[in-house]
Amino acid sequence: MKQRTSHRGLVVVAIMASMAMIAIEATIVSTAMPQIAAQLGQINLYSWVFSSFLLTQTATTVVFGKLADIYGRKPMLMVGIALFLLASVLAGFAWSMPSMIAFRLLQGIGAGAVQPVAMTVVADLFPGNQRGKVQGYLASVWALSAVVGPLLGSIIIHNLPWAWIFWINVPVGLLAALGFMFFLHEEKRPRVVSIDVLGAAFFAVSISALMIALTEVETGLSGYTVAAFIVFLFTLIAFIWQERRAEAPMVAPDLWLRRPIAFANLAVFFASMSIMGLTTFLPMYVQTVLDRSPLVAGFALTMLLLGWPCGATIASRQFSRFGLRPIMIVGSLFIPVGTCLLVLLAPSSSPVLAAAGSLIMGFGMGLLNIGALILTQESVSASDRGSATASNVFSRNLGSTLGAAVLGAVLTYGLAHANNGQAITPEQLRALLNGTGTVLGGGDEIRLALQQALHATFMVMMLIAVLIVPACLLVPHPQTPQAEPKSA
Repeated sequence: MKQRTSHRGLVVVAIMASMAMIAIEATIVSTAMPQIAAQLGQINLYSWVFSSFLLTQTATTVVFGKLADIYGRKPMLMVGIALFLLASVLAGFAWSMPSMIAFRLLQGIGAGAVQPVAMTVVADLFPGNQRGKVQGYLASVWALSAVVGPLLGSIIIHNLPWAWIFWINVPVGLLAALGFMFFLHEEKRPRVVSIDVLGAAFFAVSISALMIALTEVETGLSGYTVAAFIVFLFTLIAFIWQERRAEAPMVAPDLWLRRPIAFANLAVFFASMSIMGLTTFLPMYVQTVLDRSPLVAGFALTMLLLGWPCGATIASRQFSRFGLRPIMIVGSLFIPVGTCLLVLLAPSSSPVLAAAGSLIMGFGMGLLNIGALILTQESVSASDRGSATASNVFSRNLGSTLGAAVLGAVLTYGLAHANNGQAITPEQLRALLNGTGTVLGGGDEIRLALQQALHATFMVMMLIAVLIVPACLLVPHPQTPQAEPKSA
């Protein structure tokens, strides 16, 4: 799908605006959600405000990637932005936790359309030797949003009604929509393709069931979790059966199993699992085990956000010189090195060691993610680029979800078997996180037990990170991009 390039710069601005809208939503909602939940009630549904968004985003990413290949990038972007903004406005009027969750589900569908398709537009507009630089800009948007989001959320929640946490998306989304509307031009090529509606439905239900099971398993294996896993297995089998018989499958096995795409996505999957462990558990370690302030813990994690765009920028400038595969391999080495520093953490360690591990992992992610994305896009023709890009985004999201479930289970097991088999209660852990552990008594024992549990979590995280290296080594080399299809 060829693009007229007269307004590429303005289209990139629109892409950055749409990405910022999605990126800042996660951090700004995290900051404000305790106050929102206090007003809406039903605190037991708290985690689903976040899980619902990720569930539908992951389940619909691949579907919208395929639809963008069939109907064009621009229509899918406009649909995605419209859904995201509609859900944002409705979320501001939420009257209960179930209604908030419903609007967050809709918001996730919009994000599932915008994120992969916007990244595909970059691949359409820029040749491979220029694309990395733009992807570096997008990585900076995510990093900046992670820093600005909590600050902006705190300002809004203390000075404005909490609805503005969601309504702030509206002007940013409208700016992005106008940019795409006026400056993104596509030369349409007629494609007579039947839509694999049944395959899309099976895929969405299967992934949704898997996400629900992974989310619920963190709190223990219940009948609800088992039922979700059963639904996942049955719909997965039905999905595979449908894709093998469909004329135009929603998820083409020959594309997903193509060696460059398969192993690049596998590397991204393991990397996302590792990074989820870092972002979830490093602040907890610094605050509780090292007994430092939340500000210091935030500083240690912020190093990830510094290393990531630095790695992405270097990769974007060097991959035309060294190649995509070597860049990915170097990145795959940095990530386990960073986890090794986390494994070395002890109660007497300096927070600088934690920050160094975070910085190194972020730098490796910047190298790996850019290399994997561009390699995936360059391994297919333009007519399949949306599907290929969506497969990369899907692998990231699924890796993050599975990482949270697996590493959370490791921590839970460690806490349940701490103190010579005497489990640490949630009340004790909460007291330590609130800084009142010593008041309740046994603060040092709880801190030691938490150190042991988090150490085991970091060990598992390191083992997962090591798997990134063989995945990158199995990527074939050299890569020869597919020829662009001739315009009709």
